Amino acid sequence: MRWENLSPGSEHSRADTVLFGAEAVTTRTFDAPEFRGVTFHEVRARSIVNRVPGASRMPFEWTVNPYRGCTHACVYCFARRTHSRLGLDTGLGFDSQIVVTVNAPELLRHRLASPGWRGEHIAMGTNVDCYQRAEGRYRLMPGILAALRDHANPFSILTKGTLILRDLPLLKEAARVTDVGVSVSVGFTDEGLWRTAEPGTPAPERRLDVVRTFTGHGIDCGVLMAPVIPFLGDRPDQLRAAVRAVAASGATSVTPLVLHLRPGARQWFMSWLGRHHPYLVARYERLYADGAYAPKWYQRRITRQVHELAEEYGIGPARAGTPRRIRAVGPAGPAGPPAVEPTRLTLL
Repeated sequence: MRWENLSPGSEHSRADTVLFGAEAVTTRTFDAPEFRGVTFHEVRARSIVNRVPGASRMPFEWTVNPYRGCTHACVYCFARRTHSRLGLDTGLGFDSQIVVTVNAPELLRHRLASPGWRGEHIAMGTNVDCYQRAEGRYRLMPGILAALRDHANPFSILTKGTLILRDLPLLKEAARVTDVGVSVSVGFTDEGLWRTAEPGTPAPERRLDVVRTFTGHGIDCGVLMAPVIPFLGDRPDQLRAAVRAVAASGATSVTPLVLHLRPGARQWFMSWLGRHHPYLVARYERLYADGAYAPKWYQRRITRQVHELAEEYGIGPARAGTPRRIRAVGPAGPAGPPAVEPTRLTLL
C-alpha cells in the first residue's frame, strides 16, 4: 500500500484544492487483489448535501454522494463527466481513481441538525453507486443511514450493489420513522452484455436476489430497468426475459430508462462500441444525432413494451409520491425472515 499526501503542485490537486483544500486530500494505492490498480483519494470535504440544479430532469432536490468515480466501470455511466471537474480522466480514470469523502457521515449529521434544514428528501446513488466495492472497505453508509434515521429524514437509494444487504437492519429501522425508497438497477439480464458493459458490477441475477431479500423481509423494492441499450438489449425477447426475471424477484415496480449518452460518457461508450460492436457505430450516430437522448419515438416504444410486459407479469411502474407500506410477512420456514410491523415506505 502506498500513501501520499497531495500538495498544491501534485498531479491531482488542481480541482481537489478548490473543493477540499490541499491539506485535506490523501491518496492511497492498494495492492490487495480486489483493488489492484485502484487509487483512493481520501478527502475531508466541506459539505456533503448537494442541491440538484433547477434545470435537471431529476425528481428530487437534494443528493448525498460519498464517492466520486466508480469501480462498477459501466461503459455508459453518465457520471463520467464529473471526474473531469476534479482534473481526473473520465475513462479508465473514472473506473480506477475513486474519491472517498471519509467524513461524509459526520457532515450529514451536522447538516441535518442545522436550523436551516427542513427535512427534505435526500436521494443517494444518483451519481455513482454508494454501494460500490469501496464501500466494503470504508463503511460510510452505516453512518449516513444512522444519521438519516436519527433525524427521521426521508431518503431513497438506487444501487447495483449487493452490499446494501449488509445495511438491511438499518434500513428497516429508518423505515419505521420516515419514508424510505429502495430501488435496484437492472437494465438487462443478458450475461454477455453484462460482462462487457458492466464489468465491475454484480451479475443481474445477484442484484435481483437483493430485491428478493428485501421483499422477503416485507420491504417493497422496485427495479429501475436502466439502461435499455439500443440494438443490444432491446429485442422483444430480451425485454421479456428481463421483465420476467424482475417479476420473479418480487419487485413491486419496473421502470424502463433508455440509454442516454452525455458528454464524457458518450466518447467512452462509443469507443467501447467500436471495439465490441463496430457494425453498430453508424446506427448509434444516427440514433443519437440530436444529442444525449434517444429520439422520443424510440423511448416511447421501449416504455410501452416494458409496461405491457409488466402488466402481463403483474407488476407496473412506480407512481411518484405514492406511499407504500412494509407488508407483514410470516415465517418462510425455519430459516425464513421474521414478521415485521407495517411501516411507511416510499418507492424511488
